[in-house]
Amino acid sequence: MSTPTGEVYRIDWLPGTDVLHGTCHCGAQHTAQDPVGMWEWMLGHPEGHQPPERPE
Repeated sequence: MSTPTGEVYRIDWLPGTDVLHGTCHCGAQHTAQDPVGMWEWMLGHPEGHQPPERPE
């Protein structure tokens, strides 16, 4: 059994569409129609996305 990392990846399906909305553990968000592409984006962290800027 592997040890949990505490990282949460969330992918929601937008009902009535073919669109998936993903939120990475860093807070970055992405939409896609291809589930494989979505998971590649998620697991390619940090390549391809950055967390949103936080106000100081």
